[in-house]
Amino acid sequence: MIPMRLSHSILQGLLPLAATILMLACSAPPVQHGSDTAEVTLPVPAGKVRAAVIDLLTANGYEVREEDHEGRTLTTGYREETEGPWDWLLRTRFGVGRSSVVATVMAESETATRLTLQVTYESKNRIFDSWSESPSPLQHSAENNIRLIQNALGIL
Repeated sequence: MIPMRLSHSILQGLLPLAATILMLACSAPPVQHGSDTAEVTLPVPAGKVRAAVIDLLTANGYEVREEDHEGRTLTTGYREETEGPWDWLLRTRFGVGRSSVVATVMAESETATRLTLQVTYESKNRIFDSWSESPSPLQHSAENNIRLIQNALGIL
């Protein structure tokens, strides 16, 4: 049997060690997913593709900005994925997602355009969580946005 003083000193020595191990086990870095990117060449002039991209992003609730003077790079701010009177509760307590888009429209010829879409989706689960990159939901993915742009341009 271990004397009382010895067992008490052993416990005092093990307690900080156990607390340190527990804290290190719970502090894993967040998983990084990266942006969702898709690229396609469309048999349509660049002006029509640019207009279709702006129309689609505006219809989906994004505010579109031009990043360069030629209008080749279009960016959006973050769009909140929820709408309604209880948004504040969803954002602060139950989690929410937000996304932004960068579109690059490059004319390859008079009748062909290369379109690159990059969708960044971030989410958080609780009020004190920070935003972290997550996989894009299917309806907001880059591939789905390109499909919708092709439909708007009449490309099958």
